[in-house]
Amino acid sequence: MLNHMPRTVPQGPPYQSVVGSFREAFSSRQRFRTEVLAGLATSFALIPEVISFAILAGVSPAVGLFSTVVLCFVIAFTGGRPAMITGAAGATALVIAPLVASHGTDYLIVTVVLAGIIQVIFGLLGVAKLQRFITPEVMAGFVNALGIMILTAQLEHIIGADWPVWVLFAIGIAALLIFPKITAAIPAPLIAIAILTLMVVILGWRVPDVGDMGGLTGGLPEVRMPDVPWTWETFFLVLPYALGFAAVGLVESVMTGQLVDGMTMTSSNKTRESWGQGVANIAAGALAGTGGCGMIGQTMVNVEESHARTRFSSIAAGGFLLLFILSLHQVVSAIPMAALAAVMVIVSLKTISWYTVSPKGLLRLPWQHSLVMMCVFTATLATNNLAVGVVLGAAVGVALTKIAPTESGGEAA
Repeated sequence: MLNHMPRTVPQGPPYQSVVGSFREAFSSRQRFRTEVLAGLATSFALIPEVISFAILAGVSPAVGLFSTVVLCFVIAFTGGRPAMITGAAGATALVIAPLVASHGTDYLIVTVVLAGIIQVIFGLLGVAKLQRFITPEVMAGFVNALGIMILTAQLEHIIGADWPVWVLFAIGIAALLIFPKITAAIPAPLIAIAILTLMVVILGWRVPDVGDMGGLTGGLPEVRMPDVPWTWETFFLVLPYALGFAAVGLVESVMTGQLVDGMTMTSSNKTRESWGQGVANIAAGALAGTGGCGMIGQTMVNVEESHARTRFSSIAAGGFLLLFILSLHQVVSAIPMAALAAVMVIVSLKTISWYTVSPKGLLRLPWQHSLVMMCVFTATLATNNLAVGVVLGAAVGVALTKIAPTESGGEAA
């Protein structure tokens, strides 16, 4: 768990090239196994979230899942943050949902491709350099709000559920806490998911599972050209949605990458991540997908819980997800939602920067830093949008440096 202010400038190894990252993945049998198993565990964590976000966006769950496969494969080569997971995320789903509801999925395809082009332009213009405004206190508010959002998102699977769900959830939490102390050879989330799924099958319990959310039918969505008029009217119709998609996607992706930088004490290339996300979204849109951005919860499963460190874990996650869509959809459909909820609850608790909310931390932080942190935290939870919270917090931070600069960096530096 984070017991300090999140770092924004890791004092670790320099940015690792694409070739270097893949070379590390194959450097030893142990490292390769870790990357593969991390990808497997992450693919399980992706399924319910992606299905939920696809439904939120107004598209078929299969479209969201296939889009995530494409995004994982492409970002493994184009991204700037090794081991970061990109998929059909909630923040981007919220942006495109009104467009899909009013104009249909054909306009969605055009919007995602245009958003990808805008992200590439942003990347080439160096927009990612604005990350310097994402200070440690902004990061603290960000991760604290994120932890709460991940936690509360799991409550619907637990609150009001029958007693077998509570039993499974409790056993899952126990397994996730105990098994990391016993072995690091197999990711704890994978062990917990396997145990709980076997319990459900053997005991014959009827509990909510992945299959209840729909979307795993054993086939791929149709790839087609969008049936829209190629006019300026269409362009100006989708442009606001594309700009919103591009901006929200970049903010979340850069924040996710920066969070992983601090966790692993390594550096990433934010400019590459910006245009890399754009290329990935162009590919996803061209294949009739929803597009997406960095997914923080799933990245935490990949990096923090499963110890992935290279780009190969992203390929593994996409590969396993594709396998599940095509061949093992019945097996995956049997995974109880309580198992995935347990994994994400542990992730949420490890996401929160406990130092910044402890009496000791609050007393040692300058009041300006605490105010910025609270602005990010409150705005994020109020709008249910991480990007809004970060932008507001960064703006407040810049204003405070002009109005009431701190005398020292305190613990936030």
